[in-house]
Amino acid sequence: MTVTLVRHQFTVQQYHQMADAGILTENDRVELIRGEIINMSPIIPKHSGCVIFFTNLLVLILQKLAIVSVHNPVVLNEISEPQPDIALLKPRADFYRNSHPQPEDIFLLIEVADTTVKYDREVKISLYAEANIPEVWLVDVNQEVIEVYRNPIDGIYQDVKNLGKNQVLSILAFPDVNINVSEIF
Repeated sequence: MTVTLVRHQFTVQQYHQMADAGILTENDRVELIRGEIINMSPIIPKHSGCVIFFTNLLVLILQKLAIVSVHNPVVLNEISEPQPDIALLKPRADFYRNSHPQPEDIFLLIEVADTTVKYDREVKISLYAEANIPEVWLVDVNQEVIEVYRNPIDGIYQDVKNLGKNQVLSILAFPDVNINVSEIF
C-alpha cells in the first residue's frame, strides 16, 4: 500500500493571518516559499558580519538612491514571501510601511549563505528569476565567492558570473558603484 502525503499550500494572505492570530510570531524565523512555511537556518557570525558589512557599505554608497532593507519580507507572488538577507529597493516616501516590496520595487536581492548555498541556489534563485527580479547576488561565505545572477527570461537567469577575490562587483541599477570582492571577505 502506497501512502501519498498531502501538503497544504498557504497563500501570503493566509500566512499573514497566521501571524495576526499569533500562530506565527516575530520570533519564528520562517519564510513562505512556494506556499510552504520554511524554517530559516540559524545565523553564524561569518554570515551576520557579511550582512552588516554590505548594509553599511550600501547605505553609505547609495545614500538616497535606494533603500537598504535587511532581513525583511518581499512579496513575489500569492504564495511566496521570502526574507532575503538584503534587498535594495526603489525609494518610496512611506519606506514600505503600507505594504511589503514587490518585484517591481526591487533593484537587487542579496542572499548570504554558509549552510544553505545549495538551497538558495536551487530554490530561492529560481524563485527570484520567476518573479523577474533583475539582479540577485548569492554570497558564499565559505568559498568566498559571489554568484551574480542577471537578466531573467522565462524564469531563468541568462547571465551568471562567479566573482572571487580581487574582482570587481557592480550593481546593475547603479553601474558606477564598484565593490572589490576582497573587501567583503
